[in-house]
Amino acid sequence: MEAYLYESLTDMKVRCNLCYHRCTIKKGKRGLCQVRENRDGVLNSLVYGQVIARHIDPIEKKPLYHLSPGSRSYSIATVGCNFKCRFCQNADIAQMPSDRNGMIVGDPMTPKAIVDDAVKGGCASIAYTYTEPTVYFELALDTSKIAHAQGIRNVFVTNGYMTPKALDLISPYLDAANVDLKAFNDGFYKTMCGARLENVKTTLKQMKARGIWTEVTTLLIPGLNDNKEELQQLAAFLADSLGPETPWHISRFHPTYKLQDRPATPIQTLTDAREIGIQAGLRYVYTGNVPGEAGANTFCWNCGKLLINRQGFQITQNRIENGQCAFCRADIDGLGL
Repeated sequence: MEAYLYESLTDMKVRCNLCYHRCTIKKGKRGLCQVRENRDGVLNSLVYGQVIARHIDPIEKKPLYHLSPGSRSYSIATVGCNFKCRFCQNADIAQMPSDRNGMIVGDPMTPKAIVDDAVKGGCASIAYTYTEPTVYFELALDTSKIAHAQGIRNVFVTNGYMTPKALDLISPYLDAANVDLKAFNDGFYKTMCGARLENVKTTLKQMKARGIWTEVTTLLIPGLNDNKEELQQLAAFLADSLGPETPWHISRFHPTYKLQDRPATPIQTLTDAREIGIQAGLRYVYTGNVPGEAGANTFCWNCGKLLINRQGFQITQNRIENGQCAFCRADIDGLGL
């Protein structure tokens, strides 16, 4: 399928304008994501309708804690990614084309079939997740339009590297996003991900400006992005530039893919980071990848009472009533609460 958001250059080259890499691609070659190919001067998506993963998940698994808590989300992905994270947790599919000589696999699925499956599964939303939805943007956009028309919300779980043009196209249909803010230093982004921090910050601010409900996740990796001063700067950015209502999910790292020389994140590091977020003025700070911990619970930002108790991805108590704390009637931020 012909790709969206590209321009023709001389000598049958094209420039992809989908993500901030803005790859210039020669005839017969692919972009950095390895799923967009220049065929005789026409940029093609190689993954349109090629679904590599589809599951019905709790919305909390995304993680999105302030979007219709307890609801189900029909979750899909194709292969490919525009980042090269050394710690990729889904490298078997996200990095498949890069690691396996351009291999692209998936089950054929139309946008309508995806929405029909979501309806059958009783899902309140469709999540474009597991890999990077930006690289299968055409499929995500076409699907989101159908879902939107049927009252199903659309969610991106993303690295936040789409261009403003891409965001303009998807924002009328995109209800929420969880954005990985992987660190707050550009050196980490360049070395560990092959990207730049400033572009992600720009996307986050533009999402908020467009009214997309935004939650943020940071995977803390010992010795690489868990410096106290850096976390203070990150938390301050969230509170000041995105707003104190922005949920921050602090996640525990486990050795994986090309980064297996680091230990798992100490629990105390997560606890300290959560306190940093709270001190910065963030209303909702969560810790994840830690079984049995209470860091997934939602508390009222005003009176401090426990509102949502979570055991894993399951909700055992919800004391939010019509978007308000059942105890003090403060408004609780989010969608479908």
